[in-house]
Amino acid sequence: MTEPALTSTPRSQWRDVWDQFKRHRGAMVGAGLFLLIIATVFLGPYLWTIDPTYIDIRARDQGPGWAHPLGTDQLGRDTLARMMAGGRTSIAVGLTAMLLALGVGGFIGVIAGFFRRLDGPLMRLTDLFLSLPLLPLLLVMVMLFREQLSQSFGPETGIFILIVCAIGLTSWMPTARIVRSDVLALKEREFILAARSVGTTNAGLITRHILPNVLSPIMVSATLGIANAIITESALSFLGLGFPPDFPTWGRLLNDATVYIQDYPERVFWPGLAISLTVLSANYMGDGLRDALDPRARSK
Repeated sequence: MTEPALTSTPRSQWRDVWDQFKRHRGAMVGAGLFLLIIATVFLGPYLWTIDPTYIDIRARDQGPGWAHPLGTDQLGRDTLARMMAGGRTSIAVGLTAMLLALGVGGFIGVIAGFFRRLDGPLMRLTDLFLSLPLLPLLLVMVMLFREQLSQSFGPETGIFILIVCAIGLTSWMPTARIVRSDVLALKEREFILAARSVGTTNAGLITRHILPNVLSPIMVSATLGIANAIITESALSFLGLGFPPDFPTWGRLLNDATVYIQDYPERVFWPGLAISLTVLSANYMGDGLRDALDPRARSK
């Protein structure tokens, strides 16, 4: 008699997520573009070694050429080098602010959904933050704490901390509401009731059963949060309330270029294109993750 065929190894859930993500063409294009942008801004300076702060008055206001592929600014600084330096700052702000927003929003969402007595106060706090005008609030935070943080940590590190905290602490609310709704549904599931019946503590329930099952909305919020943080940082820098003038970001490059927009419109085009492509790619990745993490989509 022939032995029965061995059953195949069950597929991993993340393998199914990846297979579903690959079917979303926009998400794949967005992920590839986002990785290309990150590789360009972080690895590009090893290939293009011009100092972004180097001033060469003899080369000022030049158009694109072999020596300067994206031209130079009014002080002769290389635009390509400044674009890469600005991209590193903008993306670093976006990633760090996103992590802060996810941490605060995920914590509040889990606590509000799991503990009924805290649900009302935490959700009213969330509604309060949602009702605040965010841009004026950000401007007030920058004006109040800019000097103190700059004196304590230096002008660049201090402003980085301020911008990250300002964006992160004003953008956690959507994540909190999404996570709370998922936790409310999860805590009534059979496996949660079974774990509670065998004496699992609340901390164990949250860390072992709740958090792994709310990673899906958190991951989707992460991709959208990066885009929101980059746009917010660019807006603050464009208004002149971000990093110092000699510290390039994409928003600061836009701010500097508006004075010369009629004579040198390409100076506005390059940072604007970089911001648009980064935000667009992050949004497409978020759409792909949302579809890939949907159990109904994976079951088809």
